[in-house]
Parts: sequence; C-alpha cells; structure tokens
Amino acid sequence: MLERFKVPDADRVYVAEDKIRVATNTIFLKVGLSDEDARVATDVLIMNDLRGVETHGVSNMLRSYVSGYSNGALNPRPEIKTLRESDTTATWDADRGLGAHIGPAAMWVAMEKAEKHGQGAVSVTNSGHLAGAGYHAAMAAQEDMIGMAMTGSGGVQAVPTFGAEPRFGTNPIAYAVPARRMPPFLFDVATTQVAGNKIRLARRVGAGLIPNWVAGPDGTVIDRETDGIPDEYFMLPFGGTRENGSHKGYAFAAVVDIMTGQLSGAGPGFIHQKTAHYFQAWKIDAFMDTDKFKDDMDDFLEGLKNTPPAPGQERVFYPGLSEFEETNKRKEEGIPYHREVIEWFGIASSELGVDLDLP
Repeated sequence: MLERFKVPDADRVYVAEDKIRVATNTIFLKVGLSDEDARVATDVLIMNDLRGVETHGVSNMLRSYVSGYSNGALNPRPEIKTLRESDTTATWDADRGLGAHIGPAAMWVAMEKAEKHGQGAVSVTNSGHLAGAGYHAAMAAQEDMIGMAMTGSGGVQAVPTFGAEPRFGTNPIAYAVPARRMPPFLFDVATTQVAGNKIRLARRVGAGLIPNWVAGPDGTVIDRETDGIPDEYFMLPFGGTRENGSHKGYAFAAVVDIMTGQLSGAGPGFIHQKTAHYFQAWKIDAFMDTDKFKDDMDDFLEGLKNTPPAPGQERVFYPGLSEFEETNKRKEEGIPYHREVIEWFGIASSELGVDLDLP
C-alpha cells in the first residue's frame, strides 16, 4: 500500500481479526446469506484487510454489498446453474450471487478438474463483485497448484489509450504460485494505473493523486499532482500515457474482458454492464515433479528478494512478499481501520438490528 493511501495515525482504530470477522459475518447473515456463504465471503474480505489490500476489504466493499442486497441487485441465496461443462471446463450462471463466495466455489471446481486432468477452468456470468482476485488464485497455490483469477465488469471506469469514453472496469487479474520455504508468489493487480477503490481510500484519508493516474471527463490525461480528488474523472490503463506504455495496460484490460465477459456469455462489459469472472488452476505435477518445482521457486523468489537494492531504496520485494509480512503483523497488532469505517459499522448495526462488538 502506498503511503498516501494509508490511514493517518490520528484516524486509526485497531481491531483484532477475530472481532472484525464476527462483525462482518454477522452482517452477511443478517442480509440473508447461508452460514457457509457468509463464512466464505467474510474470509475473503478479512484476508484482504490482513494482507493490506484495504481497497477490497470491509472498509470499501461491505457497505457496497449491504446496499446491493437491500436494493435487490444481489441475491443472498443464489442457485448456481451450470450452462456448459466438459472434463476440464465449466460455465456458470451465478444467479446474481456475490462473487466473494461464488468465486471460491468456482475455483474449487477448477481445482477438482485440475486434480483429475492437469488443468481446469470455470467461467462465471451473472455474478456480483469478486472482492479481489488474489484470494481466489491463492486457493490453488495452497493445494500445490498454480492459480489464476480474472474479473471484468461494466465499462464505466477506464478509458482505452487515446479514448474519451470508458470501455472497461478496472479488470483485475491475479496469479498465485506455491513455494516450499518462501512465502508464495501472489500477483494481484488492476489493469488500470491505480485501482478504482484506491480513489475511495484517497478520499477517505484526504490524499491527492499523482500525475498520469486519471483522465478528465473528456479523456485528457491529468498530468499534474492534485491536492484532492477531481469530481469527474476516468481511470487510465496502467502506464498512464502511450509514451509510458498505457497501450499495454489497455491490451491487458481487453484480455480480461474477453476471458470473463465474452467467454462466459456475458458479452462486452461496456455494452451489457455485467460482472463476470474467470478462474483457472494448473496442477504442477501434471507438468513436472512438484518438489523440484517448489525448490526451484524457493531459489527464484529468494533470488528476487535478495537482489541488491538501488541507491535510496531499502530492499527488493516480489509479488506477495510484503502482503505476507503485513498479514503476520496485522494478526498480532490488529487491523488499522479508519474511524469512519468503524462509525459505518455502528450505523449498520442500528439499521440492521444487530449487536456488533467493535470499538
């Protein structure tokens, strides 16, 4: 997490993991989820918070989900329909179920197929928000597989390079790979210059934006630092400008839209405004000896971690290392939430008629 997005010390309220789990699970149960779906959705959000991925934890997402259940956009008791299936693939209609619990179920099916056939993939349409792709990819790494997850949504946030109208969501993609001694490799990013929910974090903590993160309402890149958040803006592909490689981020966003929207039958996100996901797992021993692979991953990741840092830099990270360290720290010290988030839990407690044991 970049420093500008972190909760200021004066506004931090530290909450123990078990307390925020109970509070979040209580809310999911109250809005109608089954015991198992509430447990899984809670785990996704809290693991994001523990890893420091607060954009997709309870701070931003839980209130959005409660609103979705209240207005009928989300179905608390979905009946998943298998639209098409083969030995190694499946396509689901999620019946407007929240991706935070639909996603793990789909990844389990992909992993079961990979266990039997070496690889498996599940495409999901008619779903709600995924709550971050990294959690779902990491499920496979925990079972000695390589995991991948993507999610695409309606094109209302990000413009293509040189574009004046949005065509994509933030279209995240994640890969997870196991090792033996080293923390697993976990790459989880939006295909935009900055994740959309980070803008919400920036508003909450009073931070501005740096140049080339967003465009104005006519598509013109905002190439200066801002003190606050513009009232109207579009997200830019990662790279920001064509000179800095935004065409690459644009192409990755298009790939995600194809693999999620088109492959599931949801169609182009900017036309149909539907959220869709794609999950894939590869069983390592279908390709090579798992023990050797994990030993090689240890050598690889340790080599990255021990790369001599450039002048003025403290150390080199690899994807997943800082999140692993942050998880251990937050499990011990508690999760630092903005006081506004805790206030929201208080409001939700009254509106939903539940008792929540939070500071």
